[in-house]
Amino acid sequence: MRIIGMDIHRVAAEVVSLLDGEIVKLGRVQMLRNKLEEFARRELTHDDHVVIEATGNATAVAEVLSPYVDRIVIANPKQVHMIAHAKVKTDTINATVLAKLYASGFLPEVWVPDPGTLALRR
Repeated sequence: MRIIGMDIHRVAAEVVSLLDGEIVKLGRVQMLRNKLEEFARRELTHDDHVVIEATGNATAVAEVLSPYVDRIVIANPKQVHMIAHAKVKTDTINATVLAKLYASGFLPEVWVPDPGTLALRR
């Protein structure tokens, strides 16, 4: 299983891949539906697990990417920062930390409602 860490922002996301302990930088992806889908078709497989932090657009990103991967995990950003307080912070480092925390079983996840619950909330 390959773990994809994404440090997402309003305009773009920095993406890394973690497989067998090796990090590979996959680059930046614009936060536009067509660009995310293009990235997913080109880079992701149905065995991948994608890890992102809970942000304003995290559920939208998860919705776009979920058909292409095995699992989308949304991390609790406050707890992630408490666990991984780095002195040097870049988007690539943040994406790497997310992937490594998930791989180690220490990623604090947030609950994401299923589609039926989301429909009821709307």
